[in-house]
Amino acid sequence: MLVNGVMTNAATGEPMTAYAIMDVDVLDIEAYLRYQHAVRPLLEKAQARYLARGGECEVLEGPEASHCLLLVEFPSMDALTDFYHSEEYLALEEQRRACSRSSLIAVRGLHDH
Repeated sequence: MLVNGVMTNAATGEPMTAYAIMDVDVLDIEAYLRYQHAVRPLLEKAQARYLARGGECEVLEGPEASHCLLLVEFPSMDALTDFYHSEEYLALEEQRRACSRSSLIAVRGLHDH
């Protein structure tokens, strides 16, 4: 359901969660750990949380992936895109790109029927 331009759960009226799925190839682990430390408070401010971060993964179908996969939950797609386009996060972009290569997909969560 669309309420004031925001997709909401039809049953609760709450904004629908959104997920950031990242495939990260870390080139410099020490620099990447510094980036992770710097981004943590920004994620907390956005009320985001890691659901998976670099744990063991198994490719069941498709090309082999050798990168670190991350799954981050945000309270809404607006919260995710606001975070990604924020001045604070953009200030870390050069640092992230210098120590890693990544792809990022944003996907809206399902709502209850």
